[in-house]
Amino acid sequence: MTGQEEGNEQVQLELARLRQEHRDLDAAIDAMVSLGTADSIQIQRLKKRKLVLKDRIQQLEDQTVPDIIA
Repeated sequence: MTGQEEGNEQVQLELARLRQEHRDLDAAIDAMVSLGTADSIQIQRLKKRKLVLKDRIQQLEDQTVPDIIA
């Protein structure tokens, strides 16, 4: 396995982990809202974390997709 292939594999693993965390946060937020068990500050913190994850996911996806010059 070349260094580049190994790097791509690591990026794919990180993407999978981040996507799972993003889904978990989404489920937690939905549960908190539906049960009414969380205050708005806690929900806002979770939503902010989701946005950070989304940005990181996008950065990693951009790394894995080669630039195509038109």
